Amino acid sequence: QVQLVESGGGLVQAGGSLRLSCAASGRTFSSYAMGWFRQVPGKEREFVAAISASGRSTRYQDSVKGRFTISRDNAKNTAFLQMNSLKPEDTAVYYCAAKLSVVTMIPPYDYWGQGTQVTVSS
Repeated sequence: QVQLVESGGGLVQAGGSLRLSCAASGRTFSSYAMGWFRQVPGKEREFVAAISASGRSTRYQDSVKGRFTISRDNAKNTAFLQMNSLKPEDTAVYYCAAKLSVVTMIPPYDYWGQGTQVTVSS
């Protein structure tokens, strides 16, 4: 069982930056691929970025490539999402998720955090 707690959301102007953190419980964090997803009201949750259990591989949604960077610190059981050049269309609730796999980052994911709101004003 893994518990995930996101932090770092907030209100930022367009062009600004935020860094989301996802703290995970448990002693096997390095066995989990980690992902970030986002959701706006009335729409389905969408994939944003993922990182392999080792941290050597990453994937991004096309709309965030070059602006967002996913990373992890396995010693601190924490994953991060650095978001730069934010746009109003990035406004959403951001969720981190964990997948028990050292092989793949492809959904579905097994555990989810409660989400953190990111609002980008124009």
